[in-house]
Amino acid sequence: MKNLFFAACTTLLFVACDKVKMDVKTGSDATESTEKEEWKPIDSATANKAWMDYATPGDMQKMLAKSDGAWSGENTMWMEDGGKPMTSTSTTTNKMIFDGRYQTSEHKGDFMGMPFEGMSITGYDNSKKKFVSTWIDNMGTGLMTMEGDWNASKKSIEFKGKMTDPSRPGKDYDVREVYTFVDDTHQTLEMYGPDSKTGKEYKTMEIKYTKK
Repeated sequence: MKNLFFAACTTLLFVACDKVKMDVKTGSDATESTEKEEWKPIDSATANKAWMDYATPGDMQKMLAKSDGAWSGENTMWMEDGGKPMTSTSTTTNKMIFDGRYQTSEHKGDFMGMPFEGMSITGYDNSKKKFVSTWIDNMGTGLMTMEGDWNASKKSIEFKGKMTDPSRPGKDYDVREVYTFVDDTHQTLEMYGPDSKTGKEYKTMEIKYTKK
């Protein structure tokens, strides 16, 4: 595995060197490259260690693994700020994959009388020092992506990201999620988005999870 990382890093260094040579030859391209971000060479030993640290699961991944298993959800949704709450139930199955590096979550339930299915992949990016997450479901054709910070005092992750806004073609809107690890058998997910009338953030959904 170390050889694989070393090979990958060496390739990146060669690409970087070729890019620098090209910038020197092309003048304007070099100026543009410098304005964006100056590329700093990294020796192979440093790069290899960085890749190893990036790829090795740690405490945050172990924390995610504690959520593996089947969960039942009590869902409350609001279509607009101050609107009438709609309630439903759901099931979620979590499973760590790729030797404990990521967690997949499969969700099933009902949304306004229609069958609902969704899937997320959540991980902790060792390099960014942030949680990362993606979401897809059968109610759309887009992909929601988020990054989040761990709050140790609240035992929660606050995710922030973007989601497609079908009512404004080609546009996204901001979303925010707060995932709280209440204890080993209880978790809470709160989701926030813009009100369709005012654009102001409000709580769109809350799910209270209980481990089966």
